[in-house]
Amino acid sequence: MPGRNHSREFKLQVVGQVHAGLHTTAQRCREHSLAASLIHRWRKEVEDRGEAAFTDGAKTDRSAELRIAELERYCGQLALENSILRTSLATYPLKKGTASDYGCACRASHGVGASLVCPARCQPVLVCPSAGP
Repeated sequence: MPGRNHSREFKLQVVGQVHAGLHTTAQRCREHSLAASLIHRWRKEVEDRGEAAFTDGAKTDRSAELRIAELERYCGQLALENSILRTSLATYPLKKGTASDYGCACRASHGVGASLVCPARCQPVLVCPSAGP
């Protein structure tokens, strides 16, 4: 019967009986109306995975773990680059007459470098509205 689902216990029982020599593969096939290739596939899985055979999620996907590690390294590299760029931007001298001259007047008190908008969400104006009149 195609499409039948057998329990983990049934599969282990059939494979165990064949492996122990209590029954042959042909006997198990006739008794349970199974294909010999199915029992061989079950035996191979038990040999490969042991006690973890026929369970979901027992196999760890090594490629996914490698991809996660690669992305974590890349994220760390980007964080380091951002830190360096932030430090460089804060110490970089502003050119006279550029749009950044009209940045928030409170940027020194907020610790913001050459930003046009301060962390208090000010508009790029000469006096910061959050600083008061």
